[in-house]
Amino acid sequence: MDSLTQIVLGASVGEAVAGKKLGNRAMVWGAIAGTIPDLDVLLNPWLDTVQQLSFHRSLTHSFLFALLMSPVLGWLLHRLYRKRGATFRDWTLLFFLGFTTHALLDSCTTWGTQLLWPFSNYGVAFYNVFVVDPFYTVPFLVLVVAAAFYSRSNPKRRYLNYAGLGISSAYLLWSFAAKSMANEVFTANLQQQDIRYTSYISKPTPLNTIFWSVTAQGKDGFYNGFYSLLDENRQVRYTYEPQNAALLAPYRGNPKLERLLQLTKGYYTVENPGDGSLLINDLRFGKFDGWKESGGNYVFVYKVWQNAEGELQFEEINNRPKVDKQYLLAYWHRILGQE
Repeated sequence: MDSLTQIVLGASVGEAVAGKKLGNRAMVWGAIAGTIPDLDVLLNPWLDTVQQLSFHRSLTHSFLFALLMSPVLGWLLHRLYRKRGATFRDWTLLFFLGFTTHALLDSCTTWGTQLLWPFSNYGVAFYNVFVVDPFYTVPFLVLVVAAAFYSRSNPKRRYLNYAGLGISSAYLLWSFAAKSMANEVFTANLQQQDIRYTSYISKPTPLNTIFWSVTAQGKDGFYNGFYSLLDENRQVRYTYEPQNAALLAPYRGNPKLERLLQLTKGYYTVENPGDGSLLINDLRFGKFDGWKESGGNYVFVYKVWQNAEGELQFEEINNRPKVDKQYLLAYWHRILGQE
């Protein structure tokens, strides 16, 4: 999830663990704990594109990191605030829950979180919320900020904080229910249209859990479709795109290419732009404007080419669209089921 959401979650967890003893210090250190896992991006200047993709949400998002670093930081903070009443156990639990809730919330998004690193580099992803979702974050933020204005001994402080945790958790449960409802429609349409597939990924479109997209893997390509829970009919129009995996045949076996394909979990297509390079589209994230009749560009695209020494080079292509008032209005209407 986005940084603000992780800060709010961390602050709330810190308050739940040690708010009675530390007051707003618990929120501050909880917010810091909720931020630390994303500091892995500080290494990006020293990593190439594939290394950045592979390292993000690995070490600092793993259960092992939480187990090892929590007592270390807990001991340091206990020494720093030993007169404030919070025990070593309190501080350790604050950091442990801050780290693990961060990682688990990230696992609800599309990217994938390497929870079992270094024993496995598989990115766990439940695909039930978008990386930025105001319906999750805003009520949570308001309640946690409101709680901070009450003294640590005031019961209203705890009620507001637990209300924030409860409402945000209820929204996550709703997102799983919404995903299940969308999946029912997607699979029914795949069967009705006699589309044979081996697996599929469904995920919410940006900023909501009402409008969903799906990518189903066929024999030699992928079927993409969209459905809003507010659509009047339950018909899904699928578009087909060939994978063109054979274009990568000359480079298969290259460790970085294999890792990039592994990160996509096999959900990729390949294009030949005709300039000596290849474009790999990561289908897990879909297209920015895929819901439009005109289609759109993929969110994550990686350009691959050989340099003069025969080494494969990788570069991420930025396809971000222009988001203006007209775009947002059209998108809002589609969420509401107005095709």
